[in-house]
Amino acid sequence: MKFALKSLALSALVAVSGVALAQKGETVRIAFMDPLSGPFANVGQNQLKSWQFAAERLSGAKNPAGVKFEVVGFDNKGSPQESLNTLRAAIDQGFRYVTQGNGSGAGLAILDAVSKHNERNPGKELIYLNYAAVDPAMTNERCDYWHFRLDADTSMKIEALTSFMKDQPKIKSVYLINQNYSHGQQVARYFKEGINRKRPDVKIAGEDLHPLGQVKDFAPYVAKIKQSGADAIVTGNWGQDLTLLVKALNDAGLKIPMYTYYAQVTGTPTALAAGGESEVYVVAYGHANHTGEIGQMAADFKKKFNDDYYTFATYNGINLLGAAMAKAKSTSPWQVAKALENLSVKSFAGEVTMRTSDHQLQQPMFITKWQKAKKGEYSVENTGYTFVPVKQMDPYVSSTPTSCQMKRPG
Repeated sequence: MKFALKSLALSALVAVSGVALAQKGETVRIAFMDPLSGPFANVGQNQLKSWQFAAERLSGAKNPAGVKFEVVGFDNKGSPQESLNTLRAAIDQGFRYVTQGNGSGAGLAILDAVSKHNERNPGKELIYLNYAAVDPAMTNERCDYWHFRLDADTSMKIEALTSFMKDQPKIKSVYLINQNYSHGQQVARYFKEGINRKRPDVKIAGEDLHPLGQVKDFAPYVAKIKQSGADAIVTGNWGQDLTLLVKALNDAGLKIPMYTYYAQVTGTPTALAAGGESEVYVVAYGHANHTGEIGQMAADFKKKFNDDYYTFATYNGINLLGAAMAKAKSTSPWQVAKALENLSVKSFAGEVTMRTSDHQLQQPMFITKWQKAKKGEYSVENTGYTFVPVKQMDPYVSSTPTSCQMKRPG
């Protein structure tokens, strides 16, 4: 009788655990939470399409787990509070994976909420895939076991950017203009620290932090930049806030080098092209002219949507999930989170690895420059211009230390 009861219990355990096994054809749903309305809607809409495109492209036989990925959009309006509302809605609808990127304020709200949910609901854990919220705190003092960042954080990008800028002798003074929230504040802070270490002769000619998504005319800011005598601009602005800054620079006829994070993002390339020739750089983990599979994906995305596929973190994110699920033999976030740690996959730019200590992806970085597209080069937003790589850096160049003290479940 005891043997029969033990056998029955074991059979039940196997049956329950079997539900979470990564079976060929199983569907893994991912809740996308970013602004799909408001001033940054054009960026959010592009990135939702990018996640959905990558998920469809890399489903089934295209990933080692054989699972199907499905991405569903939730409009968080870029707000931390709305992010909590969309997270609750996704949980109620049974999602176990969430992704977000536009805004570190929203990202930190999601990180904290996911952590609390998982602590209170064992067996119903969520994983938060962060594809673009780059506040270093998220993998340092605010790090969490259930959060995995696919983008390079601000400190990593600044490390790469200042390594490039230190070798540009014509740079003598820099004007910093950034959005007044955690990301913009961090860009200013880390740039000043980084350039002082590598080029202490470079002066900060001026600095502005402006309201996020509220400035309609950047002409007063451009006038201050011009008056400062700066010979270069550094900005972490994105979306409408960068597009309108470029328009104001064009209108003022101010042509000085600009070093950016997000000049390749929806809307800004068209504004750049309207101003003709200009010296603009981007620091990022990818660029517009990759070949191979990612290059073909970009071409197919353009053909399908007449839009640019530039959020390559979607490609790395889906590939990492597929590899982790195959390794774990499970789609359960509990098992997948463990499998993601120290996991390496081949990306469009070489091998990338999810660092165990803080869940920050380690990956190559690129400096790209805006210029007219030559034959065979990708025309960004159909402008006849493109971003070409002028420097590639191995992961160790931009890798920065972490203060994360990871608390692991169990």
